[in-house]
Amino acid sequence: MRCSRQKTQGFTLLELLTGVAIIAVLCTLLIPAFGEVRKSAQQARCASNMRQIGCALLLYAATNDNKLPETSHTAAVGQSWIYTLSDYLGDCDEVRICPADPKGDDRFDAGGTSYILNSFLFVPQIDPFGQPMGGPSNNLTLIESPAEVPMAFTIADSQGIGDANDHTHSNRWGSWSAVVRDISPGRFGGGNTPMRALGSANYLFADGHVEQVDAAVMKARIDSGNNFAKP
Repeated sequence: MRCSRQKTQGFTLLELLTGVAIIAVLCTLLIPAFGEVRKSAQQARCASNMRQIGCALLLYAATNDNKLPETSHTAAVGQSWIYTLSDYLGDCDEVRICPADPKGDDRFDAGGTSYILNSFLFVPQIDPFGQPMGGPSNNLTLIESPAEVPMAFTIADSQGIGDANDHTHSNRWGSWSAVVRDISPGRFGGGNTPMRALGSANYLFADGHVEQVDAAVMKARIDSGNNFAKP
């Protein structure tokens, strides 16, 4: 008596190639979508960090005669503004690093922050003779139109990672190249394009609100002679 054997049908080469092609198409469609989801999550986390920092800055001013904390430009060694706010932030380590910062881990270890303050508001303007030049430096009540004046930005990739890199040099922002040496206007979706004019970034304003603004919008303002950091 013969044993009957059932014939096994395998995949043909055409079927395998078709399957590979379908998988490739699905990957092409899904990978960008995953990238967008990741970017949106990072932007939301960054915005949350900045909102908490904004609340802490306003609380600090409310309990210090409307004075804002000092940056490393004038503060004692080891007293950068992010640590001055510790009593108002709880654990400042939870909010001082942007999740999209490619140097985030290094900044964390070095005690730095992904967020830098607007020097127009936080660094006293001094003339060549060492005399104050006026302006709203370190005083919240002297800021006109606080809802329109940025208080903090996301730091540029080219900036150092230590706590001394905690403020901009906004008075030098006469060109777009000067801006992107300090901050990252295309932190989300901008990539490393030569002009850094793609993508967008979060901005913390002096009234405490956070807004996502396209890099192209900020570049257009600078190109027109409007330094958006100036009160």
